[in-house]
Amino acid sequence: MIIVKLFLAFFRVGLFAIGGAYSFLPVIEKEVVIKYGWLTNEEFLNLLGFSRVFPGAISIKCATYTGYKMAGIPGAIAANIGNMLTPVILAIFAMGLYTRYKDNPSVKGAFETVQLVVFAMIIAVAFRMIDVNKVMGLRGIIIVVASFALFIYTKIHPAAIIITAGILGALLK
Repeated sequence: MIIVKLFLAFFRVGLFAIGGAYSFLPVIEKEVVIKYGWLTNEEFLNLLGFSRVFPGAISIKCATYTGYKMAGIPGAIAANIGNMLTPVILAIFAMGLYTRYKDNPSVKGAFETVQLVVFAMIIAVAFRMIDVNKVMGLRGIIIVVASFALFIYTKIHPAAIIITAGILGALLK
């Protein structure tokens, strides 16, 4: 039954998406694109781009879109319950442990190592998302460097950078 599959797929997303931010992208990609084929790679990338424009967690928007596409409102609800259930339960448990053992060198070492792995996974997804031919041209290089600089060296909100880039891209095409 598709509702159960949606719940379990996004339950796994919630279970294995450690690190926050975009760490869940490889897990979602594996579940919805590779394993089940609910979204094509192009749909997944479009969803990620579209999701960044609106406020809220991207994993919730991915669960909602995928669930709705596959089974309407019940599918969206099942995917979101699966997506949120594990992190809520684990967060309650983990925060209790973390507050108790946060100064332990082994705990610090574990968190530092996980951060590096999550960083590597985010970079891997970013490389998959990109059409290298578009980035390698002068226009692409300027866009990447300018966006990176604006994000790192200014206090401009990321959404403003993305929206402005989208508007400029539409006007310049």
